[in-house]
Amino acid sequence: MNSRQKGARGERLWRDVLRAQGFEAIRGCQNAGRFAGGQEAPDVICNLPFHFEVKFVEKLNVSNAIAQATRDANEKFPVVAHKKSREDWLVTMDANLFFQMVKGEIPIQQKEASE
Repeated sequence: MNSRQKGARGERLWRDVLRAQGFEAIRGCQNAGRFAGGQEAPDVICNLPFHFEVKFVEKLNVSNAIAQATRDANEKFPVVAHKKSREDWLVTMDANLFFQMVKGEIPIQQKEASE
């Protein structure tokens, strides 16, 4: 499987995880209205305030991935969802942001996936 196909598969898998948890989610390249799979488009668009960068690789440079998510996030919070084959999904985000959310200092409000 080439890397583009594997990346698209990872995006579909993460989209399905979000949907299974009750959130609206679509792949970023499928939403031709606002995003058309461009460089800054999130890999998965969800009704959460996160810019999801999805990585489906065996070896991940976490620093580079979070830097990419941060660079492309605009007004959303950058998050990297990543997975190795035959392992569970992991989510990486800035620790300060995580603690602000846990403390309720930053509310997480659901938005429409098509926004």
